[in-house]
Amino acid sequence: MKPLFAVLAFALAAGTAVAAETENRTPHPFGIRDLVMLDRVSDPQLSPGGRYAAFAVRSTDYAANKGVNAVYVLDLAKGGQPVRVVEKGSAARWSADGHSLFYVAAADGVSQLWRVDLQGGKAGLELTASGVPVQVSHGPLDVDGYKLSPDGKSVLLSYAVFTDCADLACTKERLDGREKTKASGTVYDKLFVRHWDTWADSRRSQLYIARFDAEGQLPVEPTLLSRGIDGDVPSKPFGDDSEFAFSPDGQTVYFDARIAGTTEPWSTNFDVYRVPADGSAMPQNLTAGNLAWDAYPVPSPDGTTLYYLAMKEPGFEADRFAIMALDLATGQKREVDPQWDRSAGSLSIAADGKTLYATADDEGQHPLFAIDAADGKVSKLVGEGSVGGYAIAGKRLLLARDDLKRPADLYEAGASGRGLKQVTHFNTARLKGTQVGDFEFFTFKGWNGERVQGYVVKPVGYRRSRRYPVAFIIHGGPQGAMENGWSYRWNPQTYAGQGFAVVTVNFHGSTGYGQAFTDAISGDWGGKPLEDLKLGWQAALDQYKFLDGNRACALGASYGGYMVYWMAGVWNQPWKCLVDHDGVFDARNMYYATEELWFEEKENGGPQFEHPENYERFNPINHVADWRVPMLIVHSGKDFRIPDTQGLGAFTALQRRGIPSKLLHFPDENHWVLKPQNSVQWHETVNAWLKQWTSEP
Repeated sequence: MKPLFAVLAFALAAGTAVAAETENRTPHPFGIRDLVMLDRVSDPQLSPGGRYAAFAVRSTDYAANKGVNAVYVLDLAKGGQPVRVVEKGSAARWSADGHSLFYVAAADGVSQLWRVDLQGGKAGLELTASGVPVQVSHGPLDVDGYKLSPDGKSVLLSYAVFTDCADLACTKERLDGREKTKASGTVYDKLFVRHWDTWADSRRSQLYIARFDAEGQLPVEPTLLSRGIDGDVPSKPFGDDSEFAFSPDGQTVYFDARIAGTTEPWSTNFDVYRVPADGSAMPQNLTAGNLAWDAYPVPSPDGTTLYYLAMKEPGFEADRFAIMALDLATGQKREVDPQWDRSAGSLSIAADGKTLYATADDEGQHPLFAIDAADGKVSKLVGEGSVGGYAIAGKRLLLARDDLKRPADLYEAGASGRGLKQVTHFNTARLKGTQVGDFEFFTFKGWNGERVQGYVVKPVGYRRSRRYPVAFIIHGGPQGAMENGWSYRWNPQTYAGQGFAVVTVNFHGSTGYGQAFTDAISGDWGGKPLEDLKLGWQAALDQYKFLDGNRACALGASYGGYMVYWMAGVWNQPWKCLVDHDGVFDARNMYYATEELWFEEKENGGPQFEHPENYERFNPINHVADWRVPMLIVHSGKDFRIPDTQGLGAFTALQRRGIPSKLLHFPDENHWVLKPQNSVQWHETVNAWLKQWTSEP
């Protein structure tokens, strides 16, 4: 680890070099190589007084084919350029006194907790040679997540362990023993045997607590808090520190977990637990009465109320998350926001306890909302675009925001959302000279005459007199949406930069239009959504005369990939080509090959062996005889959500039918394509396919 003054000097020199390189580039349409090299700003954290912003920046080491995470600090009172205080690290959190930052970084190949001190002066915090990073945890296992106590004297830590081990050292010894054996087989006696992109090894993420000693160091062996919990804290594969919290006095810890047992693959029954912070008692289930999803605990500042998010329908991952309030003295629960037909996320609370904050999908945007904790009244603080993370301290609001024309940067505003202004400009130099397409939302009458929304992106260099080929993008989920936000996987601007117009439709099943609209897709994958896509395509052609309907290709991933396979058999007339990424080709086999069975069972009314007719009703494999459109298939070997045999089967069908087709297979990617060089290959392969079939005669 370098001293801070050395890191700062390196950062300034590197920034100057990048600026010089990018500012000299000639103007050009935005493309994939621009996309993969952008800095990704996220995880804003305000110091206790609200003056300083700490945040993460992921840069790209293209030669190493990976991203590199760093931590920056910006003095919001002074403005100017942020300073990189941690060259390689993530998950930065302020100390209780605001004079230090904790973060996670590797030490001898093991992720550990570190601290860097920022010296105070009359002008504010200063970065000096005294700010040398200090390793504070020394356990034998990776720190997977952490949270500091309100007084800064203790920390919650998540480790993946064998639950029958008495200490972390036991888990380490067992893992080392596995490395030494030459037998490679693993015996399983229950699901999950694999999840997302990882094979199970019998470990569980468990929650521990450790206390800092007089030198600010943590003991090697912490105290286990989640005793008896056969589940992961935080949840896998995407859980984080929002799933556990301290009470304001630091005496109690709250966390959520789903008990695994033998039902984990078909259960969404998360519950919220509390446990004494000294580990003196077993965790107590606070939400046992609700068999659906309860999670993300947020204690009130006075310690009397626990807020959390809850769904109502068991076995459903896309139900509406309501904001719940639990009176910790009486045990009574109430829904704070019953009139708000949106699904809340990223819950937090103001210092006075009167206001809750949450983001939510909303009519093609992803805003930040304030919710009155007493009466549930909802007001929108930051509207257009997508809020990816936020922090509130005192009268200052800090957030990471992006939209369809620009990647995330940090913005600040008053606590009411007024006076929003951009405070970081990480990609200004890289984007200088790049050209992106303008966009416009449109609405039309979809299934049953109901209002449906979509948007159109104009190609770079748009001229009113010309007509342009079209990329018709179908979103995944299916309970998701194509929104006014920046993406590093399905970014419309990469197609606009290639000379394509983009059309997308938020069909029935999409989020942000009310829970009934979202629910409408379940049991009807090939019905209402397909009608919306047909009607939306025609509405776009009628409204935007620059769209060339005779030179259009449809593209989709996950559920969007399912829909591409479905359209190949039942609505193939408009398309010159198709692109399918990690789609469902055979609904029957998908049930038995995927891992999260709750999803399949909810969408099809139960297990396949009980309701086979539901799985066949909209099964693309049954319509292969009607396929005729050239198709590019992309699938990944580590995609355990939709295994690559689905893509291989579809490619076999195309080849056997004699339909022009290609298969791009990534053995080292999961449901997403994340490595920079793989992302470039993905886009270049897809773009070449689109151009091949939509080129003018």
